[in-house]
Amino acid sequence: MAFSVTDLLAILELEQIEENIFRGRSPQIGWQRIFGGLVIAQAMVAAARTVPDRPPHSLHGYFILPGDPAAPIIFEVDRLRDGKSFSTRQCVAIQHGRPIFSLSASFQVEEPGLDHQIEMPDVPPPESLPSEADIMALNPSTLPEGIKRYFDRERPVELRPVDLSRYLPVAGAEPRSPKQHIWMRASHPLPDDPSIHRAFLAYLSDMTLLDTSLVVHNRSLFDGGLQVASLDHSLWFHRPFRADQWLLYAQDSPSSSGARGLTRGLIYTREGTLVASVAQEGLIRVRPGN
Repeated sequence: MAFSVTDLLAILELEQIEENIFRGRSPQIGWQRIFGGLVIAQAMVAAARTVPDRPPHSLHGYFILPGDPAAPIIFEVDRLRDGKSFSTRQCVAIQHGRPIFSLSASFQVEEPGLDHQIEMPDVPPPESLPSEADIMALNPSTLPEGIKRYFDRERPVELRPVDLSRYLPVAGAEPRSPKQHIWMRASHPLPDDPSIHRAFLAYLSDMTLLDTSLVVHNRSLFDGGLQVASLDHSLWFHRPFRADQWLLYAQDSPSSSGARGLTRGLIYTREGTLVASVAQEGLIRVRPGN
């Protein structure tokens, strides 16, 4: 079922039911569990509602239980500290009387300081890569049908992987480097409010990330022989950006062990400005017989 930018913006507009308590919902599009990026974005929005005078610069969250798309989510915000420069918030997402996600977020008054960044990888621009329509037109021998169905869905985020061959299993091939690069942007223009762009980036920051832990093993999230789930998620905002303009998500995975994979991501504008950093550890369990 379709899930558009308009739908996501409406869902991110949480209902305030008490001073520090908000209610959210999920799109009714057949999800078996709530997408982690949605809970991250909603929890950040709830925490930010209690800090009107300064933007978030970092957040750290733990996924505790799978979310139920059929039930509303209650977000309870704890105002831990308000200082002259920084504010700290704790936000717990609750369903059926139990926490499903816990977020800590820090907010900072904007101020000048030293400035440097790691350079953006040299990759092809998004216009030179296959669009989602192009991917749908590929021969099944070029890309499996399950992956083409994924790109066929209407979603609020447009994706253009730099290397589509990453999704092709290569039996007996040399292990690939545990890296991947994907261009992303909102599939339609967003309002100018910077808080909306931050929430949108929080949403997309959970997309494709854990899959990078599987590249080196010639497997992907579309592999039915794996049980994969996000365990935690950290996000740092560095510089202003627009989420409805192309952003390069440069990802790598330094380690997988103990049925867990660690993945990192750097998010750049197409001009090469580093706007955010991400880290995530996830469960990667091989099912018996696979």
